[in-house]
Amino acid sequence: MERSLTHIALFAALIAVLGLIPKIDLAAGVPITAQSLGIMLCGTVLGARRGALAVLLFLALVAAGLPLLSGGRGGLGVFAGPSVGYLIGFPVAAFVTGWLMERTTLPTGLAAGAASVIGGIGVLYVFGISGMAIMLDKSLTEAAFLGMAFLPGDILKAVIAGLVTQSLARMRPASLLSRA
Repeated sequence: MERSLTHIALFAALIAVLGLIPKIDLAAGVPITAQSLGIMLCGTVLGARRGALAVLLFLALVAAGLPLLSGGRGGLGVFAGPSVGYLIGFPVAAFVTGWLMERTTLPTGLAAGAASVIGGIGVLYVFGISGMAIMLDKSLTEAAFLGMAFLPGDILKAVIAGLVTQSLARMRPASLLSRA
């Protein structure tokens, strides 16, 4: 139990640290950040339940007003902007990524990359694009077009998540809780 709590807190902190990398603002009002890499890693390393809990802890801290999102954003106001769909999708994406990692028999690096693409990109885009459509008063097609600006960077993040997870599995296999 104590070990799980430590891992959950550590990965919530990892997501926060990835928010320190300067954001790139897009016209739609949703920034390009490195924090989605943290969401992917929560699932690939911690597994479904712990990964989602780490993201929920991070979002609770953001809602409490801590400026943990990229650009120093925090507070309840961020849940009323165009990125609300992505924020709501974060724990679901981490859960799906972890669920896939726990159930696949593929080699670790390949499994982590594939799980990150499906959960960390596919699932997250369903929520994010829906949120942008609602908050920006756009059609789903228009919002999807805006959301495609994130795709090249997110594919790179999925590759990085696969490589990091594979390296962690080689160096410290017992720390890869998604495969325990």
